Amino acid sequence: MNSVSDTALNKALIAVFTVFGLNGLVFASWAARIPAAAEDLGVGAAGVGLLLLFSAIGSVAALPLAGSVAQRIGTAGTVRAGGITTSAASLVIAAGLHLGSIPLAGAGLLVFGVGIAGWDVAMNLEGADVERRLGRNIMPRFHAAFSAGSFIGALIGAALSFAGVPLSLHLLGILTVVCVVVLIVPRNFLQLPHPAQAPAEGDAPAAVSRFGAWREGRTLLIGVVVLGAALTEGAANDWVAKATVDGLGTSESAGAMMFAVFVAAMTLTRWFGAKLIDRMGRVPALRICMSASLAGLLLFVFAPNVGLAAAGAVLWGIGAALGFPMGMSAAGEDPVHAAGRVSVVSTIGYMAFFVGPPVLGFLGEHWGVRNALLVVGAAMLVSVVFAPAAAEQKAVPKPA
Repeated sequence: MNSVSDTALNKALIAVFTVFGLNGLVFASWAARIPAAAEDLGVGAAGVGLLLLFSAIGSVAALPLAGSVAQRIGTAGTVRAGGITTSAASLVIAAGLHLGSIPLAGAGLLVFGVGIAGWDVAMNLEGADVERRLGRNIMPRFHAAFSAGSFIGALIGAALSFAGVPLSLHLLGILTVVCVVVLIVPRNFLQLPHPAQAPAEGDAPAAVSRFGAWREGRTLLIGVVVLGAALTEGAANDWVAKATVDGLGTSESAGAMMFAVFVAAMTLTRWFGAKLIDRMGRVPALRICMSASLAGLLLFVFAPNVGLAAAGAVLWGIGAALGFPMGMSAAGEDPVHAAGRVSVVSTIGYMAFFVGPPVLGFLGEHWGVRNALLVVGAAMLVSVVFAPAAAEQKAVPKPA
């Protein structure tokens, strides 16, 4: 068993918070200004859905390998590689937007998805390792840092949109920040071999453990729960801004602010929600959250004005807050198999970003974006049904 000093653990804790926050900032820099991207490229809801599909394809292709990469080069190396890849992709996206080239923007989003996927799995693995060593539930707070980064990114996006700053220039500024931070901060990650790299006595080799996770019923069901949670969160990330603009006739900056409202509600719930999980357990917490999310979605879709829609966005954000981090905690409970299981659960969860954008984009063209969001309610119900798969497993270690 590896032990680390309190100082090293605290440094790793701060580093994980920082990397999660930066990841959210990068994501929101794109998500909050999707209407601007649509305008630059001259596409409607279906075209936006197709563009988002490129990013999802990149992520889904990279995620099954991300756990193996993290075991080979470490979580710090994987975060660095993901951040640099994402930055390079942002350059390509910016060029595509500047030139009005859909193929170039799509290619950039494809690579963007690859970089974000590796970064995502690595930071969740490092977060699960820190959480285990701390001995308390902190994964929702890491995801709160992601949401806080998203909130800041959304506010920056709204301000730059209001000021008329081109999205291409916005992305160039963000990638500069990313390059600096991902090269420096991960050096404080736990620089010991990840527990999953060192099989316990009698365990199968690490490679078998990683890919064997695809044959574990509980892991696959956790993936289904995360799939519903990811679609709930991802639909808001991708479409709240545009649904506000198209469905309520607001300005682009007002759409970005609606996205910021959603993210703020999700961030606060993630920060304080760990106590709810500790008190109730994952399964009841998951069911309460997904039910709240469904109520918020319905209010947002049917609201006749911006005020009620904002109230729906708040409730939607509260409900969407804890599903994904609880799924990551459940997948990462056993340190020996964490890399494989987190990779599997992330891959299944990211299918929401693969299927969701084109489906919602297509339906948005015919029903309107707000009405199209109603299909997300079915995913919320699926997560409620399979929530017991994420229950705490208290008997993970170790025979005496």
